[in-house]
Amino acid sequence: MDTSDLAARLRKGDRRALARAITLVESARADHRADAVALLDTLGPTQGALRIGLSGTPGVGKSTFIESFGLLLTGLGLKVAVLAVDPSSARSGGSILGDKTRMERLARDPNAFIRPSPSQAQMGGVARRTREAIALCEAAGFDLVLVETVGVGQSEVMVAGMTDLFVLLLAPAGGDELQGVKRGIMEMADLILVNKADGDLKPAALRTEADYAGALRLLRKRPQDPPGFPKALSVSALDQTGLAAAWDEMRALADWRRDHGHFEARRAEQARGWFEDEVRQGLFSRLERDPGLRSRMAALGAAVENGQTAPTAAAMEILNDFDRRESLDLAAKSP
Repeated sequence: MDTSDLAARLRKGDRRALARAITLVESARADHRADAVALLDTLGPTQGALRIGLSGTPGVGKSTFIESFGLLLTGLGLKVAVLAVDPSSARSGGSILGDKTRMERLARDPNAFIRPSPSQAQMGGVARRTREAIALCEAAGFDLVLVETVGVGQSEVMVAGMTDLFVLLLAPAGGDELQGVKRGIMEMADLILVNKADGDLKPAALRTEADYAGALRLLRKRPQDPPGFPKALSVSALDQTGLAAAWDEMRALADWRRDHGHFEARRAEQARGWFEDEVRQGLFSRLERDPGLRSRMAALGAAVENGQTAPTAAAMEILNDFDRRESLDLAAKSP
């Protein structure tokens, strides 16, 4: 693959080149991985877009909200990329990837790009290569990148470590009003939006908004937040009310963090975390690629399964074997 040509087309905003590039970085093939690394190296650091993570429980209306919110943003002349992570089956490994169908109007907008990706058993509500997909969207000239997580509960916080703002979408009268005082996903959120504030649910949505606003005041103040944040608002993706106010709050928070040095510090911390995660994943991949170690892992895994060896002791044996292999390889390479 000519990665230089792909990079050049990507910088010009070629949507097909962007789709092809994301497919490339998501591929597990060794030759594709080498091309993906070369492509990202050619593109260099990308910092242009505002990255917004969005999570919420199933049925809260994430896709409806993203479509209405995305159309609001494109109507303002902004280019919006949506990276939607779909859960993969624990049995077959497959994913439905139906987000373009659920966001039909936004998918037809020339200033929007929607890319569904399988989670592939990745924990934290995001896909294995979501960080790289964000960088590719930035290189293609998008002003905002919205990352929609799988959204299965309070543990889906990994997206907060790769975005500038983390928005939590909640439904009214869901029975979780007191969850606001718990640690976890709540204390990671920069903005809580209570969706479905329309029709018969509007009074319940306003009560839920007030409940969460009170709960947020109980959380410890974060240094990266201006006065009043994090905050809760009610919106209706169906009626498209409250969306402009939510966007104003997002911009205000992002601008304040830029002015006070928190924005770039957060990006730098996230870049370091990306590097460390790549090292961890790379080391595990090397273990899996080594035939001897792979066989040893299978044998020890069976011993753990049968209760013959403790998991911690078996893991230590594998790590010791890996250290010995590395020492022998270095000795063989030295003059």
